[in-house]
Amino acid sequence: MSAQPTPAQAPAARMSRRQVLEALSGLLLAMFCSMVSTTVVGTSLPIIVPALGGTQESYTWVVTITLLTTAISTPIWGKLADLVNRKTLMLIALAVFVLASAGAGMSTSAEMLIAFRALQGLGGGGLAALSQVLMADIISPRERGKYMGLFAGVMAVATVGGPLLGGVMTDTIGWRWNFYVGVPLGIIAFAVLLRTLRIEQIRAAKVRIDYLGIVLLSVSAGVLLVWITNVSDYGWISWETAWMVGIALIAAVAFVLVELRVAEPLIPLTLFRNRTFTLAVLASISIGVAMFGTSVYLGQYMQISRGYGPTEAGLLTIPMAAGMLVASAVVGQLVTRFGRWKSYLVVGAVLMIAGTCLLSTLAYDTSLWLVGTYMFLLGAGTGMTMQNLVLVVQNTSKPQEIGVASSGVNFFRTVGGTAGVAVMGSVLAASMTQQLTDRAQEIGAAVMSLGEQGQAILAQLQSGALPVTRDMPEAIAVIIEDASAQAISHAFLIGVPLAVLSLVAIAFLPNKPLTRQNNIERMRAQRLEGDLAVATAETGSIPVHVADDGDASSARSR
Repeated sequence: MSAQPTPAQAPAARMSRRQVLEALSGLLLAMFCSMVSTTVVGTSLPIIVPALGGTQESYTWVVTITLLTTAISTPIWGKLADLVNRKTLMLIALAVFVLASAGAGMSTSAEMLIAFRALQGLGGGGLAALSQVLMADIISPRERGKYMGLFAGVMAVATVGGPLLGGVMTDTIGWRWNFYVGVPLGIIAFAVLLRTLRIEQIRAAKVRIDYLGIVLLSVSAGVLLVWITNVSDYGWISWETAWMVGIALIAAVAFVLVELRVAEPLIPLTLFRNRTFTLAVLASISIGVAMFGTSVYLGQYMQISRGYGPTEAGLLTIPMAAGMLVASAVVGQLVTRFGRWKSYLVVGAVLMIAGTCLLSTLAYDTSLWLVGTYMFLLGAGTGMTMQNLVLVVQNTSKPQEIGVASSGVNFFRTVGGTAGVAVMGSVLAASMTQQLTDRAQEIGAAVMSLGEQGQAILAQLQSGALPVTRDMPEAIAVIIEDASAQAISHAFLIGVPLAVLSLVAIAFLPNKPLTRQNNIERMRAQRLEGDLAVATAETGSIPVHVADDGDASSARSR
């Protein structure tokens, strides 16, 4: 007799395009909340921190703590997504983010702001990790390209529009709205997801959480990120570096030993047996440097080397966001239409190399049209590679590990990118110091010609504070602009070998076809095949064949 699936096993109807778009609207809004919370304060922190009585150290921690908690929490959210209900986790992450945003807006001290920024990063890490996992649940890898333009658009708007929005709100209704703006957006996203997101998640019967792994990963990654972001103050060879790197390494080794023994590891080391996952992690490091490095140092180039204000600097970086948006949308459509992906990743990596190399030639008088072209090339390369690397990892990972695989790529991209940016910062600082030393006589002559004003500028330079060249007389401004442009171009050279590494890793990625099944359908098909295999052993019937689209054909008895 033939083995037929029970009603409980019968595959549910796939979501319609309208239903997918409705669910995606909530995910996109949640992602926008997470990203804009980081970018919106970029132009406002010089006002926010002094208003709360904070110091330069407070300023650094307001920025660092969000990155730190986002990076640490990303793999934890990803692992939990494989164990418990993903929709519930997404709503929890949104609730944490909204409450933290409200608390940050009500801060009365720098310490209070830092605490709530840490919670914002915790919620934001969940939003970033879970949105990609939920997208895999409702859209197959082959079809996902059609929607990639939407995600690229959200990233572009958050990257460019965030600093502009923050500046406008600070100048009009007050800096607290830099944080309050996330509250209504988060509430709307919560309501939309609650109403539209319907998924069937097949989970293990018993949930085991790797608490020790969470602690060890948090210690290792946390101490490492704190060291990286402050190494310019400590020095690469110092006792602070020795003990912080030592603790990070000891915790990392202990984490690996724990992950080899626990039943449900936080980051299964077996993932690295998957060639696609390992190569995607290596390729993502360069993308992290491109994302974080350009946002930090291109803004610095526009303000210090070119003498523009924060709002103007934000507008002048639009070409990079435009490159990301256009490339991601076009390539996404091509991937869905033709099913090919590797050639676009290779082209994207080449564009990243070209963009990074060209940015390393920047001078204080480089044509803005050329600077915009360089940024567009780098943005296009990033848009072609970033989301597609997560896509190919999800395409080859086990359905039961889609959460840890997706968040793993994001985690290593963040940590690797942060390390790269720290190295770039050290190179920039050393180069800037050398430039000013070599031109000491020239600077001294310019200072002498300016009298008391020159002495004030000299004191500012000697204090180590970033010079505001737009407020300086031309005699000294030109020298500082030239020196800073050369230092920043030297920093961009760090990204060149990393971009080459990304190209090599992408070139060796296995060129596997994209499946037309979403993650839920893949898990359902696995369960159905397992049940029918048992039925075959018991009754002697032939198991059904599970088609690529998730439908099962009828079985014939022997």
